[in-house]
Amino acid sequence: MKTLNDFNFKNKKALIRVDFNVPLDADFKVTDATRIQAAKPTIIKILEDGGSCILMSHLGRPKGVEDQFSLKHIANKVEDIIGVETQFVSNCIGEEAERAAANLEPGKILILENLRFHEEETKGDVAFAEKLAKLGDIYVNDAFGTAHRAHASTTVIAQFFPEKKCFGYLLEKEIKSIDKVMKTGEKPVLAVLGGAKVSSKITIIENILDKVDHLIIGGGMTFTFIKAQGGSVGDSICEDDKMELALEILKQAKAKNVQIHLPVDVLAANAFSNDAETQVVDVTKIPDGWQGLDAGPKSIAMFHDVVLQCKTILWNGPLGVFEMESFAKGTIALGDAIAEATKNGAFSLVGGGDSVAAVKQFGFEDKVSYVSTGGGAMLESLEGKTLPGIAAILK
Repeated sequence: MKTLNDFNFKNKKALIRVDFNVPLDADFKVTDATRIQAAKPTIIKILEDGGSCILMSHLGRPKGVEDQFSLKHIANKVEDIIGVETQFVSNCIGEEAERAAANLEPGKILILENLRFHEEETKGDVAFAEKLAKLGDIYVNDAFGTAHRAHASTTVIAQFFPEKKCFGYLLEKEIKSIDKVMKTGEKPVLAVLGGAKVSSKITIIENILDKVDHLIIGGGMTFTFIKAQGGSVGDSICEDDKMELALEILKQAKAKNVQIHLPVDVLAANAFSNDAETQVVDVTKIPDGWQGLDAGPKSIAMFHDVVLQCKTILWNGPLGVFEMESFAKGTIALGDAIAEATKNGAFSLVGGGDSVAAVKQFGFEDKVSYVSTGGGAMLESLEGKTLPGIAAILK
């Protein structure tokens, strides 16, 4: 696996695929700069070697050229975070971009305009990738968030740098973190899967049953498993058409000696509202008109004990509707337990949109080993898929 440390970038122009698809407010100010921060170590290493950085990214899903999705809006934020003057060019290919790249001096940063202003980017167009490739000497992919897309800048472009391509520090970290869970993790290995639907996690569950010793299932998924085993789930979210599958998963887990831990009690509410009436009930005896919206106290204590006996932990999905304060206790308690286990020497990886949001909201970012920057890419990795952006560098 070729990484940044395999190259000296002195007097070289590094063409770096970053993921600066960051949220902007109505005044085009960056509201969450996590992804820019994440790319900083890669950029700094290249600049300190005496090289220059040409950054390419997408922003949003524009249809053609749309000013609201221009990367000019984030150039100042990149400059603030990296601490180096940045230049911006209003196209990513063509004469203007080629001239700006050619004139870029060592120690400087150039930001190209949004790749997706050209439809050839998402189509994986070879000619478009070749035009991008002209701009740099070494191709660096540091965009895990788009590594599952076979786009021109993430995958196709690599063929034009047969010997001069590598992973940036961020992408290298992502690959190693996932490998730690899926391949090299110290046992016992635990996966915590939450969220609303079994259907969205089927392939992950099937793929990780061979890798884990314990599996905690929480969130809305719980009720499909409980109802499949004959429990009453009241008005809780439930995929009736996935009940047979849930039973099959339980059967497979038993055959593979994986211990599945489902909630034993839940905090139920008489409406999907933060102000609803609530009661703690047995997970198999939720009354009609009530729905489970968070893990109950017995479940929270049980999950805490499971987490603390494990050495490698994957957390993907919340245990309840944490966006509402009344139903956030289970998710917060899980975060506390994982933080405690991490402090005791366990490796913990958090990935997937909702769990990352929860980790940020409740201040666990610095208390776990690694928080993945890529939602879809992370999930596809856990499903056992080879991501095209990663495969292109390994070729």
